[in-house]
Amino acid sequence: MIWLKWVNLLSLPIDPKSYCLSFKTALMIRLSLVFIYIVLCIGNVTVTHAQVKQNFKFSTEILYGISAEANDFFPERDPQFSFVLGIGKTLELPGKLPAKNPNIGLLGMYTDLGNTELLGHSYALIPYVSFPIFGKHWKGSRLKFGLGGAYFDTRFDPEANFFNQAVTTDITWAFRGSVHQKLWQNAYGLMDLGLVYNHQSNGHTKLPNQGLNSFLISLRQTWNSKFIYRASHDDNDYSDESGVWLKSERATPYSAANSVDQLAQKNIKEDLNESKQHQTEEYLEARFGYGQNVLAPAFNDLRPVRTVSITWGKTHKGYLRWGVGAFYRFYQHYHDYIKGNESLVRPGQEFAEFKDNPWRYGSNFGVHLNGEVLLGHFGVSTQLGFNFYKPAYAIDWRINEGWDYPPRELPPNWVLGEYNTKYQLKKYISSRLGIRYYLWDTR
Repeated sequence: MIWLKWVNLLSLPIDPKSYCLSFKTALMIRLSLVFIYIVLCIGNVTVTHAQVKQNFKFSTEILYGISAEANDFFPERDPQFSFVLGIGKTLELPGKLPAKNPNIGLLGMYTDLGNTELLGHSYALIPYVSFPIFGKHWKGSRLKFGLGGAYFDTRFDPEANFFNQAVTTDITWAFRGSVHQKLWQNAYGLMDLGLVYNHQSNGHTKLPNQGLNSFLISLRQTWNSKFIYRASHDDNDYSDESGVWLKSERATPYSAANSVDQLAQKNIKEDLNESKQHQTEEYLEARFGYGQNVLAPAFNDLRPVRTVSITWGKTHKGYLRWGVGAFYRFYQHYHDYIKGNESLVRPGQEFAEFKDNPWRYGSNFGVHLNGEVLLGHFGVSTQLGFNFYKPAYAIDWRINEGWDYPPRELPPNWVLGEYNTKYQLKKYISSRLGIRYYLWDTR
């Protein structure tokens, strides 16, 4: 049942002048209040399937730790503090016992970066997925990954904030990886302790882009009004996240709850026997991708990166997908640098032969391995690739890995980046991480 009551949060009396707040900060406070209200409303949603009731779960989390120096002379800062609100649910996958299913959800995170004047605050929204790990060897542990976006109210400025080169744009990507271990559980919910790695970066859409890396300790409380407490529960997972609830809203005796588990296991075994012949299916995928990047500080405008790829692979049990394929990628910045007769492609320079065919030398060919976890309408995908051909990356490296702040017209005595092991790795190895949305439920 959903209870809705209109509250005009955007018009709350938060006056920036009265509280010495900037307009952006005041706006983000209002948006945060809207998010809290939405979370509280959604938290009352319940979905009933016959004799089983499945609840969305609301969580609160505190993070405390440090952010690494993004560059030389990075601003001094106190420890980082974050407050996180989360909402999630258990996703039922084919052939999985309830306690083994992954969880999906959304996190809203406010962060004080430890230096209000030069680093400021960030506000992030991060969709996530979490899995039980370690099997029977270590009970109550989960691995969580999330990828979303973050807004920063303070960023790099060449005059007023030169040494904060971690954040150059207001909006950045936000990645989170964490491991959580159950501490205790009771009739109100579950408490766990975690180790968290956060990374924010604009994806090279504007330079400088050193990115912000943070290492934190997490203390999280997952609240659940329909929690079933069983001291003798022997699952390899958080029992409050199993997603199995009796229709009655009062606590369930152990014998009744045990019957539910036995019935669930029996049904899963029957489904597995019926679908044994169809556990693995082949798939063929064609993909067109469009992105943007910048080349160097002197070429700091966004230009397209276009990708075409084809992948063949197999889907296992309806939720694990792997594949192999090939791709072609075209970098507009490389093409325009060559065609524009810039410093390093002029006659007598290192890359003068690139002028013969800007399109060819601005291209990239390679092969890749794909892996994806299908989560209903969403998928978490990873890709590891090998570049057979990416000649213009040498121009990119020579400009950006030499002396700092290279000008557009490179003087004859300018020191360029040296070819080393790191260059070889970055030229030949590519990687990709993403979240997909499917119109049709993949289950």
